Amino acid sequence: MDEIGVAVDARTRLADDVVEFVLRPVAGGELPTWEPGAHVDVQIDGAGGEPLVRQYSLCGDPADRTAYRIAVLRQQAGRGGSAWLHDRVVVGDKLLLRGPRNHFPLEEASGHLFLAGGIGVTPLLAMVRRVAAGGAAWSMHYGGRSRAAMAYREALAEVPGGRLTVVPRDESGLIDLAAALDAVPADTVVYCCGPEPLLAAAEAACASRGFRLRTERFAPRDGDPTAEDRAFTVEIASTGAEVFVPAGRSIVDVLVEAGVDVLTSCEEGTCGTCETPVLSGVPDHRDSVLTDEERAAGDRLLPCVSRCLGSRLVLDL
Repeated sequence: MDEIGVAVDARTRLADDVVEFVLRPVAGGELPTWEPGAHVDVQIDGAGGEPLVRQYSLCGDPADRTAYRIAVLRQQAGRGGSAWLHDRVVVGDKLLLRGPRNHFPLEEASGHLFLAGGIGVTPLLAMVRRVAAGGAAWSMHYGGRSRAAMAYREALAEVPGGRLTVVPRDESGLIDLAAALDAVPADTVVYCCGPEPLLAAAEAACASRGFRLRTERFAPRDGDPTAEDRAFTVEIASTGAEVFVPAGRSIVDVLVEAGVDVLTSCEEGTCGTCETPVLSGVPDHRDSVLTDEERAAGDRLLPCVSRCLGSRLVLDL
C-alpha cells in the first residue's frame, strides 16, 4: 500500500488528553476513499529516530476527500507514539500515512447499537453519522472517566434520529450493558470499541443474548495460556518455496528473513495490515481482528501472531 504525504492543517484540543489533527495531502488533490470504521497507519519518530507506526481511526466525513481527521489520546503508559504526536507535531508539520484499511466495517441492518469506551468513540462517530443519514434506528452508550475526558460528546449529541446515553464513570459508573441490550431488538447489530474490560464484557453479554457483535481493539486480546507453539512449514504459493517456522518464532519473522515481502505494522494482531489469504492448511488464529465467521472460514490469517494447527500452511504470497 502506497505511502501518503500529508501536512497538519489544524490541531484542536477536544478533551482532556485528546487532540484532533486535520491532515491534508502535501501534493494536493484528493485522498483515498474510506468508509466508517477505517483507520490509517501514521509513521512517527521513535526513540533514537527509528520510525514507528501507529494506527488511528478516521473520524471525519468520508465524503470529504480533501482531509483526514484523527483524534489521539495521550497514553500515559503507552509506547511513546501518542506523546510524540501531542508534544512534537504542530500545524505545518508533515507526516507519512498508509491506508486507509477497514477491519471494522459498518453492516446493513435495521438497527445499530454502539458501545464506546473513551477514545474508542473515534471509529464510531462516522458510523453513527452514516446510520443516521440513512434513517436506520441507532442508539449509543458512551462511557469515559469524566465528561471533560470524552471527545466528540457534543458532536454526537447533534446527530439526529437516535438516542445517546453518556456515562461518565465519575458520575454514573460503568455502562450498563444488560440494560443497553435489553432496550434494542434482537436483530440489532452491536459495535464496540474501547478498553479490553469493556470489549470482554460486551462479548460475554452479546453471546449470552444472541446479538451479533463487531469489535475493534487497540491492544491485543488476552491469549489462550494453553495454546501450543508447535513448529510447521509454510509454502509460498507464487514460487513453491518452503520455509520452516519453529516454535517461538512468528510466520512474519521467518518470511522476512527468507526475503519474502510482507507488509506489517503493529505486529500484535490488532491492525490487520498483514492479513494474508490461506490456500491450504488450518490456521491457528491468535489475532484480535477477524470475526468468528472469518476465523471459521479458515481462508485468511494474520501471520504476525497466528500459527498453524497442522504441519503445513500454503499462503497466497
